Amino acid sequence: MALHLRCQTNKGQHILTGLTLSSSVKKLKELIEQETKIPQDCIKVRQGYPPKIVDLSTDTDLLSSLPFRSGDTLIIEEDPSLRRKCQENVDSVYQDQITSSCGTLMRKVVPANNSCLFTSIDCVMNIGEVDLSSAPSMRELIAGMVMSDPETYNAVFLGKSNSGYCKWIMRDDSWGGAIEISILAKYYDTEIDVVDTQTSRIDRFGEDMNFPKRVFVIYDGIHYDPLVMEPLIPGEPMQTLFSSNDENVVSQAMEIANEAKAARQYTDVSSFQLRCLGCSKLLTGQKEAQEHAKTTGHTNFGEF
Repeated sequence: MALHLRCQTNKGQHILTGLTLSSSVKKLKELIEQETKIPQDCIKVRQGYPPKIVDLSTDTDLLSSLPFRSGDTLIIEEDPSLRRKCQENVDSVYQDQITSSCGTLMRKVVPANNSCLFTSIDCVMNIGEVDLSSAPSMRELIAGMVMSDPETYNAVFLGKSNSGYCKWIMRDDSWGGAIEISILAKYYDTEIDVVDTQTSRIDRFGEDMNFPKRVFVIYDGIHYDPLVMEPLIPGEPMQTLFSSNDENVVSQAMEIANEAKAARQYTDVSSFQLRCLGCSKLLTGQKEAQEHAKTTGHTNFGEF
């Protein structure tokens, strides 16, 4: 019986093909190494919700003995004890992507389906590929990180209890924002720059961590899209990972922000109209929606 699995790393998402329930753990690790370039001895696999470590210590074990089902997403990490050794191998694979930018930065539109942030970040972490099925695994990843560190991700930071937040972020109608971007920046070891079209500024998440690379998404007040660099030479791959010292791409991002602001391509969250999908009450602006959510527990809103 074929076993179709996806694996999520801090470099993006990959598809594992050619596996069956009769395949060995050794075969699984070989495929993971092939797709992620992480040496087998450095691989740590988490699976399920909340994500739990899967024991892959016995190479001869069959995958039928593990809690895998077709369609599962495996979260792949490096073993902390070998992190320094493995990092050189991982970073070398992506070095070509974070050289100086050469092309035209532009917006790549993704659907407005409550998961646009997650789709956009997955896109820029996967060299411009849009995968509309990636959002659930991104939500699981965030919930897993929050659940595993309740001291950092406490009620003050999250605005709700740790467990309450994890349940909330797993819902497909929950929007991502600053908290989720900061968590993903930390997970991917990448600065995530948000180009805000209303204020014509760039908010840099992870800037204080001195990550060597950065990606860009654009935000209009309620919707996120990825920013990708189309190459000057036809046939060359697009670029989404940039050096944190690359000022050319920052200049292009600011041009996009200024043009969008001049064209009023943004939503003023202080005055736009919303309808509560729980009780049908009409609300004005983000502040009213937040207050309504606190007093009623209703958290599902639609534009009016």
